Amino acid sequence: MRIAIGCDHRGLELKKQVVELIAAAGHSYQDFGCYSTEPVDYPDVAREVAQAVAGGGCRMGIIVCSTGIGVCIAANKVKGIRAALCCDAFNAQRARKHNDANVLCLGAGIKKEALNEIVTNFLEGEFEGGRHQRRIDKITAMEG
Repeated sequence: MRIAIGCDHRGLELKKQVVELIAAAGHSYQDFGCYSTEPVDYPDVAREVAQAVAGGGCRMGIIVCSTGIGVCIAANKVKGIRAALCCDAFNAQRARKHNDANVLCLGAGIKKEALNEIVTNFLEGEFEGGRHQRRIDKITAMEG
C-alpha cells in the first residue's frame, strides 16, 4: 500500500518513527515534508497529503503536528477526505471500521509504545460497510 505522510516542524521526530513502521510493514510512502525543525505552516502539508489521498496517488495518509488537531481540521477540508485524530489504538481501529477514515492524524506527543499499535490498527483496519456506509454516504453528501 502507498501511504502519503507529512508533518510540521513539531511532528518531525514522530514522523520519522512512523516512516520506520510503514517501511517495516512493507508499505511504500510518499513524504510531503517537512524535513527539518524550521517552522512551516501545517495546513500546507496537510493539504498536500490529503490531495494525494483524494486524488488516488496514495491509498491512505498520515499527518503529524504538535497536537494533531490542526492537521486534522485542514485535511478534512479536502473533498473525499475523512481524517481522524487518533490518540490510542481503539480509536484508530474504529476510525477505519466505522468511519472509513483515510487519513490518520497524530499529535507529536504520542508515546513510542503506543505508536505501533495505533498505526498498525489504522493501516490494517477494514471498513465494515453496512449501516456505517449509510452514514459515510450522508457525510459525503455534505461535501456538496
